[in-house]
Amino acid sequence: MTDAPVRNRARRIEDARSRLEHDADLWLATADAGLPWLIPLSFHWTGEAVLMATIRRSATYRNLSQGGGVRIALGHTRDVVMIDGEVELPQDLPQTDADQTAAAAGLDPRTDPTAAFLRVVPRRVQAWRNVAELDERTIMRDGQWLHDQR
Repeated sequence: MTDAPVRNRARRIEDARSRLEHDADLWLATADAGLPWLIPLSFHWTGEAVLMATIRRSATYRNLSQGGGVRIALGHTRDVVMIDGEVELPQDLPQTDADQTAAAAGLDPRTDPTAAFLRVVPRRVQAWRNVAELDERTIMRDGQWLHDQR
């Protein structure tokens, strides 16, 4: 895959959106004042936000509830999508989103008092497959897809 042709920004956006719509799992990284914390989670993409569920007593939930940052990774090292976003810990979600997130996670915060929803709104998205794509890897900035703007 290192010999894959270099994609333009529009194609990377299309590929990143496809991953968000079709992939089932992601890596979620958080941090506190000490060590970073990385976990795999299943997710649901709404078209605007990445929705997940986790246990309230987890390091992930604790880090996020204390205002820590978040980074999401989709794909593998030779076709990666990295997302930095704003985190929300919603008490409720629209019915369809809650149902789809619970189904993806195998955990329903509406019926499990130890669980909680996580909502990440992307602010920056980067995508690359190889070194040739690193220079223009940013495909979203300040929550806006860049398309082929220079």
